[in-house]
Amino acid sequence: MMKPLKEFSIQFLGLKSGENCFEYKIDKKFFDFFEYKEFNDVNVNSTVVLNKKTTFLEFHFRAFGTVNIYCDLTNEPYNQEIDNSFDLVVNFGNEYNDDNEEILIIPHSEHEINIAQYIYELIVLSMPARRIHPGIKDGTLNSEILDKLEELSPKTGLENINEDKEIDPRWNTLKKLLTDK
Repeated sequence: MMKPLKEFSIQFLGLKSGENCFEYKIDKKFFDFFEYKEFNDVNVNSTVVLNKKTTFLEFHFRAFGTVNIYCDLTNEPYNQEIDNSFDLVVNFGNEYNDDNEEILIIPHSEHEINIAQYIYELIVLSMPARRIHPGIKDGTLNSEILDKLEELSPKTGLENINEDKEIDPRWNTLKKLLTDK
């Protein structure tokens, strides 16, 4: 197994008990390592607080900053702000086990842990389900795609009130069925 991103390996054996803080600047190259291509650019800070206890480790991960992505509606790039965190407890056991997403069990013989995968997942899972350019909500985005969407969008019915004067005569026959009970 290839050692992912060496600077994200924390050697906990030599650390003092209590809180130890680590800070990382996450950029596009970090996601290139994971072959994740959905981000145009990444400017995220990640802080990891490791609270070393006698028999286990507590991690608090936080990621905040911006990720440049494409809007789902217009395909225009924009900066999506993110700020997310999660906690992980690391226990020691006979063998590696990551079945539980909040508890990781690593062998007693381990002396370091690589946290790159956790930071990667934290940032990817911080993305909103629908990626909408903020300029759509506040009306500041000028886009040919938005203009075309507006042109093709179904009308509410209020625009066509005058056109409804002429009713198809076949409807009159159907309406009689309702009144001829």
